[in-house]
Amino acid sequence: MPYRWTPDDPTRPDQELTLWPHNSLPPKGFAAFILGTFTLATIPLYGLLGTALLWGMLPFLLLALGGMYAALRKNEADRRILEILKIGPEDVHLTRYNPKGDAQDWHCNPYWAKVALHQTGGPVPNYVTLNGSGREVEIGAFLSEDERKALYGELCDRLARHSPA
Repeated sequence: MPYRWTPDDPTRPDQELTLWPHNSLPPKGFAAFILGTFTLATIPLYGLLGTALLWGMLPFLLLALGGMYAALRKNEADRRILEILKIGPEDVHLTRYNPKGDAQDWHCNPYWAKVALHQTGGPVPNYVTLNGSGREVEIGAFLSEDERKALYGELCDRLARHSPA
């Protein structure tokens, strides 16, 4: 799962949840994919060596490879999201670091903080939000549907420990 509780003990009074999007293509995989794509795309051009047709086809191959490179780099940049939720006895604090580096903050008293699971009507199925202090904020929208369901359950359990019985 692309999130981690610190400490992993749900009975501790201070909890920190760190969430990040999946990133299935590490730098070595990126380099191997671009090299492999280039190698496989040049195979049809070997029969055209020494002809003028090679020079007509080569720019299209390089354009396609450049487009693939740019798309993968853009996807990598868009995945630079980090969400940190700190649950303490006096405060619940969510900070979201967006891909461009700007941060968004949300604070609430744990007694008033509520977790909601919107099965429909959100940008994604099983959309998880936190309510409190007059605002509703999303959390973990980049997670898979099953991960959002699991996150909802864990958030409910951990926030319930901070509200009086």
